[in-house]
Amino acid sequence: MDIQSIKNRFGIIGNSPALNYALQVAVQVAATDLTVLIMGESGVGKEAFSSIIHALSSRKHNAFIAVNCGAIPEGTIDSELFGHEKGSFTGAVDARKGYFETVNGGTIFLDEIGEMPLGTQARLLRVLEAGEYIRVGSSKTQKTDVRVIAATNKDLLQLVQQGKFREDLYYRLSTVPIRVPALHDRTEDIHLLFRKFTADFADKYKTSSVQLDDEAKNLLINYPWPGNVRELKNIAEQISVLAQDKLITARELSKYLQPYSSNRLPVLAHQNGSAPGQDFANEREILYKLFFDMKKDVTELKRMFLDVLQNPSLATQNPAFINELKELKNHESFAPVPSVGVQPVLQPTHHQPMILDNDIHDHVEVEESLNIMDKEKELIIKALKKHRGKRKDAALDLGISERTLYRKLKEYDIEE
Repeated sequence: MDIQSIKNRFGIIGNSPALNYALQVAVQVAATDLTVLIMGESGVGKEAFSSIIHALSSRKHNAFIAVNCGAIPEGTIDSELFGHEKGSFTGAVDARKGYFETVNGGTIFLDEIGEMPLGTQARLLRVLEAGEYIRVGSSKTQKTDVRVIAATNKDLLQLVQQGKFREDLYYRLSTVPIRVPALHDRTEDIHLLFRKFTADFADKYKTSSVQLDDEAKNLLINYPWPGNVRELKNIAEQISVLAQDKLITARELSKYLQPYSSNRLPVLAHQNGSAPGQDFANEREILYKLFFDMKKDVTELKRMFLDVLQNPSLATQNPAFINELKELKNHESFAPVPSVGVQPVLQPTHHQPMILDNDIHDHVEVEESLNIMDKEKELIIKALKKHRGKRKDAALDLGISERTLYRKLKEYDIEE
């Protein structure tokens, strides 16, 4: 059976290559018992493809049932699909057969499979792999011969990564994937569909069929149709019933279309219902914190240079100190820093050489002041005693970083 015959039989309108390819795959897989996963946006007509597959299969004379997994409460979906025994839960006054039992030998279409709970997914996986299921409240294994066709408008691989969908079930369902194109990807079919829908509604409501002028046609084709064929059909019905003039202009048509933005750039999502102003306030706080942290690091850098100038032995006796300077050099937040032999400048500049190991030996000798060092040691000891040995609080009180305090403790051999 050729594709055009399939379209005529099932009322499918359109000639886009993507649509024709999806129909071709559906026809080829129909004769088998393979599991099929139909993917596509909401409103593209995924259920029509499941009907085509069943009608062209060897099961066409047996039952076909469509189940919306997102419309069944989580607490009852197991009972709906697999049945239950009497007294298995509150309200189970009688035993009940599930869909996999009543449709035995036929086809079951599981729409919105991405909404299925994880526990039910495990039960479904067993049906697909072994053709077995167990009623809720029973321990007896039962056999079933049902072909499963699933459909989803979600990215199941993304749900797998989020832990909301079983990976083994995904690969078991997608034995043969069929992707139904969205309406905005088959623009050549939009006007054909609109004419078909308006003709059907004109016959239904006993009115004249509406017509579009050229500008209205362009507007119809360029509209993004987020609701796909379902939305187009609804618009056609509204116009057929409400339009006073049967020749529709672009201005008249725009009254029935939802406003949309042509800008498809990503935007910041407002989480938890927060207002846009609140989002910008949070971003401003983050920037302020970043600036304060940068200022703190620059201050620490200045202190390190002053420490070297006041006590040059630090540079030659402490290799870790040199490594810290090199790490600061590689940090993008800082400009190159002056050598020890140059008078330090408090503002970072861009034209002064970085301290290297060779530059350390060319330092200018500065007479050490033992009194200052003794005073510094005394202040550190007092700060530690004041804060009961807590380095973080002591460093904050002294106006230095915890890393500098640790270095001073080693330098002065202060026991905590």
